[in-house]
Amino acid sequence: MPIQMQCCGLVLMAILLYFYKSQKTIKLNTGRAFLNAFCMTFVCIMFDIFSCIVISRRDVFPAIIVETVSKTYLATLVGVAFFALMYICTEIYTVKTEYDRIMLRYGFFVAGAVVLIYALPIQFYSDGTTGVLYSTGPSAYATYGFALATVVIVTVRLVKDKAKISRNRRTAVMTWLGVWILAALIQFFNPKLLLVGFASSVGMLVLYLRLENPGFNIDRQTGLFNHEAFVQYTGELYGMNEKFSALAIIITPGSFRALRSDVEGEIIAEAVRYLATMTDMTVFRNSSNEILLLYHDKDTAENSIKIIRKRFQKGWGKSGGILVSPNWVYVPDSTVADNTEELLYLMRYVGHDSSELPENRLYEVTSELAAQLRLEKDTEQLIVDAITNDRVEVWFQPIFSTEDHRFTSAEALVRIRRENGELVPPGLFIEIAEHNGMILQLGEIVFRKVCRFISDTQIQRYGVKYIEVNLSVVQCAYNELAKDYIRIMEENGVAPELINLEITESASMNARKTLLDNMKRLMDYGVTFSLDDFGTGQSNLNYIIDMPVEIVKFDKGMTNAYFENGKAKYIMDAAMNMIRGLDLKIVSEGVETAEQFYTMENLGINYIQGYYFSKPLPADEFLEFIKKSNKTGH
Repeated sequence: MPIQMQCCGLVLMAILLYFYKSQKTIKLNTGRAFLNAFCMTFVCIMFDIFSCIVISRRDVFPAIIVETVSKTYLATLVGVAFFALMYICTEIYTVKTEYDRIMLRYGFFVAGAVVLIYALPIQFYSDGTTGVLYSTGPSAYATYGFALATVVIVTVRLVKDKAKISRNRRTAVMTWLGVWILAALIQFFNPKLLLVGFASSVGMLVLYLRLENPGFNIDRQTGLFNHEAFVQYTGELYGMNEKFSALAIIITPGSFRALRSDVEGEIIAEAVRYLATMTDMTVFRNSSNEILLLYHDKDTAENSIKIIRKRFQKGWGKSGGILVSPNWVYVPDSTVADNTEELLYLMRYVGHDSSELPENRLYEVTSELAAQLRLEKDTEQLIVDAITNDRVEVWFQPIFSTEDHRFTSAEALVRIRRENGELVPPGLFIEIAEHNGMILQLGEIVFRKVCRFISDTQIQRYGVKYIEVNLSVVQCAYNELAKDYIRIMEENGVAPELINLEITESASMNARKTLLDNMKRLMDYGVTFSLDDFGTGQSNLNYIIDMPVEIVKFDKGMTNAYFENGKAKYIMDAAMNMIRGLDLKIVSEGVETAEQFYTMENLGINYIQGYYFSKPLPADEFLEFIKKSNKTGH
């Protein structure tokens, strides 16, 4: 009976095993599942050869040996299909309890199949001329039936859970099974062609080349495990609820002291070689300048980190005189994050800009910090959803003119809603929007809605002379601000004198020229500016002199201080005299009582804003408020 194809399959499997074992590997569930499938395939081919031998020598071997070997080969065929199923389940069921449950369920199925294969009779066919022999009968038919059923289950899983399985893994497994099924069908209808064993080895080759080559997880430059290996490994640890600790070593050009750039690479390579020698951790190269160390025990981690940091305090290079001072981001407990993505987010957030961290400092990622960053991330998504689904609103707080004795302006304030209709406090999202740059988009949406409100309502008919719109620090540093705002006003037919833009002292700290350029262009167009939050900065008086504003807004804190602190009265009086001397108008914010109102009015404050008159109102309520108030007077 010819066994050349099976022997070729064995040779191929031996070559694959050699290359697999000759490379550094990381212990992954998918890797273990691959080795299980590999071993079962190897055993299957071996018993395929043995069965061919004993069947052809039935006159030599006892019948019980021939039958047992033949049925064992059939059982291994079912085993190969089972381990194919388990291979894809490692990616579908990342939680250990789920994986164990599904493996137990299918394990009973396979165990039943094996019992049936051994229980049913088996027959052997010979054509009598060519010497071709093969097993047949109920046991063989049951084998093909169970194997086909398992293949169907695998296929269903590949389709049903495709969102959980990477495209590469789906393609590789489908190719593996496709080759195996094709060979089985050919062999079923033409028993002379013994292809299943060789086809199984080809399937293993496909998996190796496409997915399981250990070289895929190795950083070629350093020989360390790479980012993908870290993602897979920690993902599986999270799935198995196994705690671990992690340390990020961030080595940037700024980490080197008095070092020429041409030898930085050599020093980093030396540091990497040192880290690679340590046995109590797994070392990954996460990016070009970041090394990640992973520990399975917190005490081990802290002892190891002390040793490593002590080594970095010594010099590197041939002379040992080159000092490297990286930044260190330490995660003592992986439970601060729910998954690998969140863990990397936390570590990147802390170490995103090493210049912000003191030199050679160990920065610890605590559960409190994680909670804060998680809130920020959720808020970012909330802002995105609000923008996408048009849940950004503009509310208006009326501003009373002491000269006209009516409400002549209002401050536009941004609000966003959750999907359930709940309003989100501005203090929760404004700072985050400024930090991640989304304030530019939010600001433009607000300005567009303000212009549309002015255009639709013709608000000036009700005595409102202008609407104040806040500009964030980020917006003030945006080169195209003036161009964009002028375009929006023109699109909505809004006269520029109906718009007043509020800026703060901090707006010009880092982008003074850009801000002044924007202000000049907008003022030339007819827009006015006011200085918001006067009284909160360090150099407001100089700022007023330098910046071309027409209105100064006293912060709520300054207003309250006037009534609570005797010294504050003198400061406020002096400030008011100076501002009036510059021919500027004054708004007093945060006025909440009649006493405050009448005092501010008697002081000669031009405009008064606060809860004494009204809290911020939605656009329709604000319009009704203005109609009623300006008709009857205050």
